[in-house]
Amino acid sequence: MTDIEANKSKKHKVHIVKYRWLWMGLSACLLIPGICAMIYSSIHYESHAPLKVGIDYTGGSILQYGVKDKIDNSGLGKTRTSLEKAGLEDPYIQILNVQPTAKNKNITSIISIRTKFIGESKDAADTITNAVKQEYKDADLIQVSSVGPTLGKELFKNSLIALSLAILAIIAYLSFRFRFDYAISAILGLVHDTIFVIGAFSLLGLFYNVQVDGLFLTAVLTVIGFSVHDTIVVFDRIRENLRYYSKKMTFGEIVDASVNQTLARSINTSMTTLITLFALYFFGGVTTRDFVLAMILGIIIGTYSSIFFCSMLIDFWNDKTGTAKQLA
Repeated sequence: MTDIEANKSKKHKVHIVKYRWLWMGLSACLLIPGICAMIYSSIHYESHAPLKVGIDYTGGSILQYGVKDKIDNSGLGKTRTSLEKAGLEDPYIQILNVQPTAKNKNITSIISIRTKFIGESKDAADTITNAVKQEYKDADLIQVSSVGPTLGKELFKNSLIALSLAILAIIAYLSFRFRFDYAISAILGLVHDTIFVIGAFSLLGLFYNVQVDGLFLTAVLTVIGFSVHDTIVVFDRIRENLRYYSKKMTFGEIVDASVNQTLARSINTSMTTLITLFALYFFGGVTTRDFVLAMILGIIIGTYSSIFFCSMLIDFWNDKTGTAKQLA
C-alpha cells in the first residue's frame, strides 16, 4: 500500500476541505482587526500611512544621550512627559544598552530620541537636552543625526517598488513552475500574510506607539519569501499526488492527504526558525526587536496560510472549474 493510500485509509490529522469555512472564518478574524487599524491610521495620521512610520520615511532627527547609569524603558515616563511639555509631539524614545569603556566615557546606556526634523536649530536641541537632564543629570549629548523629508519620501517610494517587483517576480516564477491559478493562490496567501503583519504593527502603533523603519520592509520581504517557500512545498506535493491518484481519489482527498504529508515538515521548519527568533527577541538588541517581532509574526502566519489558506483556495478553484487540473 502506498503512503497516500495508507493516509487515505486513516483519519487525517488535519481536514482542509471538510472545515474550509472554518479556516476562512479564522483568516477573517486574523485580518479584520488589522485592516480596521490601518484604515483608522490612514485617516488620522498626518502622513496618511496605514502604519506609524518612523523618521526613515517621514524625515526627522535623532538625538542620542549617553548616561553612565544603567536604565531601562520603564524609567522614561517622566522624560517623555517633559519632552511633550516642551512642545515635542509624539517623541519616540529608546534605550540602547552598551558596554562601558574608557573610550566611550564609561557610558552604560544611550537614550535615543526620535522627533520631527529640527534642522540646525540650537534652541530645539537645547530644549530636548534640558528635558532629558531633568531626569538624568549626567546625560551627555553624543550624536545628532537627521533624515530629510525628501529622502524619507524617496525611501518610501523605493520600498513600494521593491515590494511590487518581488510580488511580480513570484507570480512569474510560480506561473512557469506550476500554473497561473496556483500562482494566484500563492499570491493571495502572500497578501494574507502581509496584511496580517502590517495590521499587527498598525495596532501596535496605535496602542504602544511602535514605529516602523527600513528594517520593517526587510522583515516583510523575508516573510514573503518564507511564505512562498512553504506554499511551494505543499503545492508540489499536490501536483505529484494528482499525477498518480487523480482517478482514484477526489481532489479534496488529495489536498487533505498532501497537506498531512507535509504538515510535520512545515511545523518543524517553522519551529526551528522561531526558536532562533525568540532568542533574538528576548536577548538581542533593542534596535532589532521590532524587526524580529515582525519576523516572528510573519513566520507564524506564513506557516498557517501555507497549510490552511492557500490549500483551501486551490480546493475552491477546483470546485469552480469542476475538474482537478493536473500540473505538468
